Amino acid sequence: MEIVSRKENKLLNRVEINFRWQHIGQSTPSRKAVMDLVKTLEPGSNPDCIVVKECNTRFGQPLTTGKAFIYGDSASMTVEPEFIHKRHEQFRSGKAPEEGATADEGGDQ
Repeated sequence: MEIVSRKENKLLNRVEINFRWQHIGQSTPSRKAVMDLVKTLEPGSNPDCIVVKECNTRFGQPLTTGKAFIYGDSASMTVEPEFIHKRHEQFRSGKAPEEGATADEGGDQ
């Protein structure tokens, strides 16, 4: 993976990364694989505060480009829409999946 551009957005307490990933001989990377690589590119980042906004793979080419945001803390992530939080919920550790599980159990009764 190669970082095309890196911008620190102090107002929103996040780092914005545009990336290119040439995955020759491999399948299209999953969102989890992208999140893991972004974590290694930005040392000290919390994996629960990483959001992959865009991920585009070229047809017939082993090239994926995209944009990822790395927030400083979970409180700063409130600027993201609800569907983004739901999309990344399965990759979060800790409280998010447990709260969703209890909410689902309560709704079935």
